[in-house]
Amino acid sequence: MQALQTQHVTKDFSIGDDKVRVLNDISITIDQGEMTFIVGPSGCGKTTLISILSGILSASSGDIMVLGQSLTKMKGRKKVLFRRQNIGFIFQQYNLLPALTAAENAMIPLLAAGIAARTAKGRAEEVLERLGMKDHIQKLPRQLSGGQQQRVAIARALIHNPRLIVCDEPTAALDAQTGQTVMQMLRDVASAPDRAVLVVTHDNRIYHYADRLLSMSDGCMVGDERPNRPVT
Repeated sequence: MQALQTQHVTKDFSIGDDKVRVLNDISITIDQGEMTFIVGPSGCGKTTLISILSGILSASSGDIMVLGQSLTKMKGRKKVLFRRQNIGFIFQQYNLLPALTAAENAMIPLLAAGIAARTAKGRAEEVLERLGMKDHIQKLPRQLSGGQQQRVAIARALIHNPRLIVCDEPTAALDAQTGQTVMQMLRDVASAPDRAVLVVTHDNRIYHYADRLLSMSDGCMVGDERPNRPVT
């Protein structure tokens, strides 16, 4: 089954009286059970594209289907609930709440879904420990390094077992060993037949984790290949 499908998606931004097209006629299909990377130079539209595919931004034109439902037609609360239940987004800038501990930040999606605080806290601690954060669970974001904050953001995205995980440079602030740990976690998630992982990255050290590499340039999709990936 397809996790995601777009048809002729465009995105324009207004700058004064002018319109600048940052995405041009993007038509892609992403299957469940796969990890797909989107690669390309800075400014080519990668982050804008994944923001649209995850419902954070709206396209200027075109159609978007996510997990069999039309994201294009969703509005208001219905769209918010769909994203909350089905999509995990790993932000490059972390977007942690400064007054909450690492565990409290990670458990936000579970609390929003109505899970009891005690259960949510236990699950948050479990995921954070898997990411090497056992000694930092009760720390505030200001007490954490950039790499540690990134791991909290990753835990928050994974904690509610979303069917589609969208990642914006997930290894950018991580050392090589932690980056490999994170990618293996995402790899395990992507291998589930009812899930998919979409990654934007400049980090060619992790390309071997991808089932598929989509290349972008100047707002257009210009390449689609399936690299030989070692069995993990």
